[in-house]
Amino acid sequence: MNDSSAADALLVASRVLVAVAARSIASVDTDVTLPQYRALVVLHTRGPQNAGVFSEILGIHPSTATRLCDRLIAKRLVRRSPSPNSGREVILSLTKRGDSLVRHVTDIRRAEIERIVERVPARTRPSIVTALTAFGRAAGEIIDEGDAPLGWS
Repeated sequence: MNDSSAADALLVASRVLVAVAARSIASVDTDVTLPQYRALVVLHTRGPQNAGVFSEILGIHPSTATRLCDRLIAKRLVRRSPSPNSGREVILSLTKRGDSLVRHVTDIRRAEIERIVERVPARTRPSIVTALTAFGRAAGEIIDEGDAPLGWS
C-alpha cells in the first residue's frame, strides 16, 4: 500500500464520517453548523481557551473566531469571560447547554459509528483502531483515553 492508496481510503472514510457527523448534528433540535460544532468540541476536549489560542487551534483568523463565538454565545452554548490573569484577555468556555449538546451529539455519533463498525469483519477491527489512532495523533487530536471524548470523529 502506498501513500496515495492510504489517502484514497481515508478520503472514503472521511466522507462516511462527515455524513455521520452531519446526521448526528441534524438529529438534535438546534441550528448549529458543522464549523460551530467543531468549535464546541475544541472547548469540550481542551477546556476553556483564550480567544487567540482558540482561533489558532481551529486554524481560523481571530476575527472569524470572534464572529463564530458571537453566534455560539447568542445560542447560549459558549460564554465569554475576562481572564483572571489579564484584563485584556478573553476566555471562552462551554455553558452547561453547550456541554450537554456536545455529549448528546457524541452519543448519537458513537452509536451510528458502532453500527458501522459491527459490519466490519472482527479480525479487521484492531487494525482500524491502530491506523485511525495513529492518524488522529498525526493530526494533533487529543486521543488519550483519560481525556474527554473527542466528539469529532
